[in-house]
Amino acid sequence: MALLSGDFLTTQNLLNVGVQAAVTAILAFGVTFVIVSGGIDLSVGSVAALSATVMGWLAAGDGLPVWLAVLLAAGVGLTCGLVNGALIAYGKLPPFIATLAMLSVGRGLSLVISQGSPINLPDSLFFLGDSIGGRLPVPLLIMAGMGLVTALILARTYLGRSMYAIGGNEEAARLSGLRVDRQKLAIYALSGLFAAVAGVVLASRLGSAQPQAAQGYELDAIAAVVIGGASLAGGVGKASGTLIGALILAVLRNGLNLMSVSAFWQQVVIGVVIALAVLLDTVRRRGGSGGAGGGTLGAGAGGGAGGGRRKLLRGGLAVACVAAVLGAAMYLTPGSGGSGATRVGMSLSTLNNPFFVQMRDGAQAEAEAAGVDLTVTDAQDDASQQADQLQNFASAGMAAVIVNPVDSDAAGSAVRGANRDGVPVIAADRGVNDAETAALVTSDNEEGGRLAAQTLAERIGGEGRIIVLEGTPGTSASRERGAGFTEGLRDYPGIEVVARQPADFDRTKGLDVMTNLLQGNRDIDGVFAENDEMALGAVRALGDRAGSDVAVVGFDGTPDGLAAVEAGTLHASVAQQPEELGRVALRNALRAVEGEELEETVLVPVRVVTAENVGEFR
Repeated sequence: MALLSGDFLTTQNLLNVGVQAAVTAILAFGVTFVIVSGGIDLSVGSVAALSATVMGWLAAGDGLPVWLAVLLAAGVGLTCGLVNGALIAYGKLPPFIATLAMLSVGRGLSLVISQGSPINLPDSLFFLGDSIGGRLPVPLLIMAGMGLVTALILARTYLGRSMYAIGGNEEAARLSGLRVDRQKLAIYALSGLFAAVAGVVLASRLGSAQPQAAQGYELDAIAAVVIGGASLAGGVGKASGTLIGALILAVLRNGLNLMSVSAFWQQVVIGVVIALAVLLDTVRRRGGSGGAGGGTLGAGAGGGAGGGRRKLLRGGLAVACVAAVLGAAMYLTPGSGGSGATRVGMSLSTLNNPFFVQMRDGAQAEAEAAGVDLTVTDAQDDASQQADQLQNFASAGMAAVIVNPVDSDAAGSAVRGANRDGVPVIAADRGVNDAETAALVTSDNEEGGRLAAQTLAERIGGEGRIIVLEGTPGTSASRERGAGFTEGLRDYPGIEVVARQPADFDRTKGLDVMTNLLQGNRDIDGVFAENDEMALGAVRALGDRAGSDVAVVGFDGTPDGLAAVEAGTLHASVAQQPEELGRVALRNALRAVEGEELEETVLVPVRVVTAENVGEFR
């Protein structure tokens, strides 16, 4: 990475790598106990989110002292781990099933407690995600402390030796007098406790407890443990290896961001590196055992020759791994706009949605016309990952940053960091709370919701039964569009909302949720979906009724949505003109770099698209 990016080996960026590895590493330390003992824990991401949500709810809502809220959050993680352990040890459930169930329960409870909205934390809790003296990050210290605790437990305690014994051969451990069930209870309790600590650190970094935080982190934690040399069969693993595994993942993500590798290709590269790292470790282990066996059997020259060949094979494979990563990174790194080109970073909430793909395309087209080197990253609807990306932009010396926040509250902490570094930030589509942005380029989501309510009401004659498909719980876009729609319906008392369910801005989930809701609500007159993807899923669920018996209104004005409006299956879509949002955001970023005064809010017009005017948007 240092060879490919001159920004990588700076002190600030290396600290960023450490901070970005901290949450994954802490989770992975807890998972190490489980994997060494031959188990698996898929619930750590959800337990982290639940613990952080409870902490935020108690500290902000009930006004408990911060230290007590943190202790109770740790207690929540410990309790979840004990439940996992009891189900596995005494309920005889397979670890995969028990922890998969806890994954769902933990995520659901965090949404219930928070009502789907982020909970802002008291300022005193920010310390855990900040730095000492502006230089030494506290998450890094917590990661080091948890790593030391893990190493001591594994190497110096009866429980640690029990883990290796149970993972090596559980039945032999039981026959040797170990109380295996009791040990499993303690092992999973430790995993839950470490997950709670990770959740507290993550929430402190973001400045808010996110009910949807840490999604997919359980897979990163397991990957870090396995990359670090642990065996999924049990009996093998060390804290130092887990730390190295977490750092490898963080280095990859950081370096690929700095090199402007496509967000889509980043996932491919990381997956390939995980496979290569484990393959290399497997070859190393086989070579080591083979060499030892040869010496024992006294296979003199043959053993020496075989050992030499194995060493050569290991060295060749290691070189091939490094060459593959270097070659792929160099091939996938786009050409820069020139050595003197202005560099701008753009972090989008997700590229798994046509709306944001169009926003990216508009910004890229404007960047090419202006000779700007634009780096676009995909936060994958993860506020923590977006915070990491914004930190990486600052380390890379970007002249300006455009951010489309996953959540307006969670983005505040990272944007404040950019403010301290003097980097102008443009917010696109959604605003950033508690931080300074040079401009907000947006459409009014609440106004769009009100227009959607008016359009749907007029279509069904001002009265009837309707269903609302909501976006991802907790996201600002879903909250604002839903609030605007609810406000707009107040003018139409004859309309009854018979069901509201989230479908996560996803077409497939829109289809499934709508299909389920129709089982108990066949006689509906209309549907409002908070984006076109969910609306198109609802259209599929309604079949021939869409556009004739049931009016469906979407939001965004995506190409597929406009095609459905033209075909008559979608009655209307509130068009935000995402390509124009991207273009205008980049123009304002360049103006901010030049030191020009910008309007605080730059509005891109919102329009209702129906069959009568869809030709203007096609």
